[in-house]
Amino acid sequence: MDASDVIFLKQHLIDPEICIRCNTCEATCPTKAITHDSLNYVVDAALCNLCMACVPPCPTGSIDNWRTVPRARPYTLEEQFGWESLPEALSEAELAEAAGGAAPVEVPPTPGSSAPAAEIDPEASTFRSADWGATVPPWSAAHAFTNLYGPKAPAKTLAATVTGNHRVTEVGREYDTHHIVLDFGGTPFPVLEGQSIAIVPPGVDGNGRPHHPRQYSIASARNGERPGYNNVSLTIKRVLQDHEGRPVRGVASNYMCDLKVGDTVEVIGPFGASFLMPNHPKSHIVMICTGTGSAPMRAMTEWRRRLRKSGKFEGGKLMLFFGARTPEELPYFGPLQNLPRDFIDLNLAFSRVPGQPRRYVQDLMRERAADLGPLLADPNAYFYVCGLKAMEEGVVMTLRDVAAAAGLDWDTVGAALRRDGRLHLETY
Repeated sequence: MDASDVIFLKQHLIDPEICIRCNTCEATCPTKAITHDSLNYVVDAALCNLCMACVPPCPTGSIDNWRTVPRARPYTLEEQFGWESLPEALSEAELAEAAGGAAPVEVPPTPGSSAPAAEIDPEASTFRSADWGATVPPWSAAHAFTNLYGPKAPAKTLAATVTGNHRVTEVGREYDTHHIVLDFGGTPFPVLEGQSIAIVPPGVDGNGRPHHPRQYSIASARNGERPGYNNVSLTIKRVLQDHEGRPVRGVASNYMCDLKVGDTVEVIGPFGASFLMPNHPKSHIVMICTGTGSAPMRAMTEWRRRLRKSGKFEGGKLMLFFGARTPEELPYFGPLQNLPRDFIDLNLAFSRVPGQPRRYVQDLMRERAADLGPLLADPNAYFYVCGLKAMEEGVVMTLRDVAAAAGLDWDTVGAALRRDGRLHLETY
């Protein structure tokens, strides 16, 4: 039966109650079927080909929802933008009525059924960094617990107490970045390096709807910001302008940066089951980040530091490529300088230092190509990219260029990085 003869289709939808607006699905979609407004992320049925590329990276599972609808009348983008929850599934009687009495014949969203759209095309004229990002964790990663708290979990939120709030940049208050410690008391909240949680800001938005949760990467090791304590830390920059540079006060970031010790916040999560660090001996970690994208890198570095201090881990190389506008805007600049050089290979790039040329993490990576090339070919080396979305394509293209300079075939190397959970992209 030809697809044009099918009366019904199974429409791909995003659950607005669970979605934390992390943009992973939109960044991953190869057909540009996913878009968003200030409230919801939605899927255009006319563009979605059910390739399933967006499903594995979603940290909450909100993307994995489907409704059988008449092919001639799928849910429109306008309808989806207005949803506060998914609509109930249409009954067979409702479907039959909509189709003039026809029986509901579904087109199931079979993973891989539209493989050409999901596969990497080495001959494509445009380079898509998302095509090379892994959706599976390293084979030796610890098991991650996810979605313990959330709108559709047994417990909606978990209250956490602020036990620390420290500015970790040297710039003034208006563009400061904070290191915030949250304690969960006696309630278990297991997390791993590379996972994230979401904060539910109090109050309502301009439409009278509760603020949707904001996602933040965990900046602490798995055994707590302080070893043995049931707490986590976050790295949060105060947002005072939008992506177009227009003045705006970020709801969650300003709320979090202004918290006092003793205040409580509502948390959901944890999220993420792929952006996790390897745990086997001799495994190497290459970390590439900008700004608050340093949070998961700090977590991974701290866990390795604690293992090394205890003598329980024979680790491989740690390399960090960290970019900011100036040293004053780089979080944790001081503590980074105190890490032993035989423990971490530190590379800092600053793009707005007066009197100095602009340097970005890609520039440093090219300078270290002789060291990165062998790591790309090493199955025990893992690469993590976190920061602003604008950096992602340049970083992955630089890895491709480094591979070529080392005599490696990028199509082969890049496919192995994705398949084996060795290249992880988390940008926003």
